[in-house]
Amino acid sequence: MAKEKVVLAYSGGLDTTAIIPWLKETYGYDVICCCVDCGQGEELDGLEERAAYSGASKLYIEDVVDEFAEDFIMPCVQADAVYEHKYLIGTAMARPVITKALVNVARKEGAVAICHGATGKGNDQIRFELGIKALAPDIEVIAPWRDDRWQMDSRQAEIDYCKAHGIDLPFSTDQSYSRDRNLWHLSHEGLELEDPSLEPNYDHLLVLGNSPENAPDEAEYVTMKFVEGVPVSVNGEEMKVADIIRKLNELGGKHGIGICDIVENRVVGMKSRGVYETPGGTILMEAHQQLEELVIDRATMDLKKDIGNRMAQTVYEGKWFTPVNEAMIAFVKSTQKYVTGEVKFKLYKGNIIKAGTTSPYSLYSESLASFTTGDMYDHHDAAGFITLWGLPLKVRAMKLKELENENNK
Repeated sequence: MAKEKVVLAYSGGLDTTAIIPWLKETYGYDVICCCVDCGQGEELDGLEERAAYSGASKLYIEDVVDEFAEDFIMPCVQADAVYEHKYLIGTAMARPVITKALVNVARKEGAVAICHGATGKGNDQIRFELGIKALAPDIEVIAPWRDDRWQMDSRQAEIDYCKAHGIDLPFSTDQSYSRDRNLWHLSHEGLELEDPSLEPNYDHLLVLGNSPENAPDEAEYVTMKFVEGVPVSVNGEEMKVADIIRKLNELGGKHGIGICDIVENRVVGMKSRGVYETPGGTILMEAHQQLEELVIDRATMDLKKDIGNRMAQTVYEGKWFTPVNEAMIAFVKSTQKYVTGEVKFKLYKGNIIKAGTTSPYSLYSESLASFTTGDMYDHHDAAGFITLWGLPLKVRAMKLKELENENNK
């Protein structure tokens, strides 16, 4: 009789390697590994051999880079979704596309369960499991770190467990940063970052680029074009969204752009400190904002800012596959119809400096904005506007004065 199957969200690291024999021993499942490629790069090298050696019956490597860029990253860029004013939600955006791929593989394999290696202290357990509930409510979720039968509490314990099950891989017990990488960003946690009083050791920490101090002394100009809120070219070269982000990562990393040191509020109630490298994403969001300044009216922009904050929180909390998120994405998309044009800026030692923005849909009128009186605007009209605009303030002040006089009688 064939064994039931479980799909394991697999990275090839020590944790997910140890989970393979643990699942087989604890549940008796046939383990199908699934690594979802969101732009991890060389981290995927050699995974097939490693998974087979560790006891998995099969490995899927699902390339979702373009889907991630176009269907998950861009809605957040267009919304200007930034969590707690700083974090460009690189991990949070990736989890729903990973979950979607895991569910697709589970359906293909007829698996009864999906297993993830997220800990019981973090946000990722929530993001994976809410996604699975939304997409496949019939599939069981296994979270070893919350299972009483998972007895490993250190890297050495996991290494010993693997060796006891015939898996002898060159894992190190040396402690390093805990990192998560995808096309959009690279996150760092651990070591000196666990103490908020300590400065990050950027010479040791940074992977995607330089610190501003070590960036070139010469500024570099960059030109980007957008069509309906989507980037289509960098410096005149047309590219798909994923390649644009790669190019901006290269440029931004070179010039020390997009380094964020934040103490954030996790969903589970604790604060955690991390450093995020998001060089290309920081540039892309800034360029998009510069173009929106030119073409979106004030009332729409005010509402859009509120939606962006709400969407950042919604995505951070793992609620991508929800009606409210679908509605917010639909609203934001409706605002992008005229976000078309060219943005020019220069990169210099961690800064993105405006160098000119143009759009055929620009709402900026030089004749209106200048001090020169034109046919469309008469300075005298402002007097009546100010009278009406300030009427509530005047009425309130008069009423308070009236009450004060009565009380002083």
